[in-house]
Amino acid sequence: MMYFMCTFLFGLVGGLIAVASNPSPYFAALGLVVVAGLGCGALGGYGGPFLSLVLFLIYLGGMLVVFAYSAALAAEPYPEGWGSRSVMVYTGFYTTIVGVGYYAFLGDWSGVDIMPLGESDVYSLFRGDAGGVALMYSSGGGMLMASAWVLLLTLLVVLELTRGLSRGSVRAV
Repeated sequence: MMYFMCTFLFGLVGGLIAVASNPSPYFAALGLVVVAGLGCGALGGYGGPFLSLVLFLIYLGGMLVVFAYSAALAAEPYPEGWGSRSVMVYTGFYTTIVGVGYYAFLGDWSGVDIMPLGESDVYSLFRGDAGGVALMYSSGGGMLMASAWVLLLTLLVVLELTRGLSRGSVRAV
């Protein structure tokens, strides 16, 4: 399990460097999806499988919107890829920054063990994330309904703003 978690965490940092260093929105959106998957995998490995599943679905929906928006706005016939010189310079710079930060804080973090939630010595009938879901639906039902209503209203407002060329707020002048 330790090898999987190290792979998830190193992949997470590498994906964040890839997102920060790539100027093309196509590849940056792909990097964000990879980072979301690896981050949710690390969260699931540390004891929150339901929370990681929900976050992954939310991230996937958000990244789908971001990718569609960035693909619509970016009209590059030849976007810069991963092997471009400027991308490699930025990747090297950010990797150096991460390495310097790692060695600067190595003494503070080297003895810390992060134990997954399910492997503690205290036995519980419910996992933490399943109990949180039950509490959200029992005590927070009103707020959940208000959030659903706000999301529906936001969807209708966005659809009205981008309805067409002759109508709506976003049109050619």
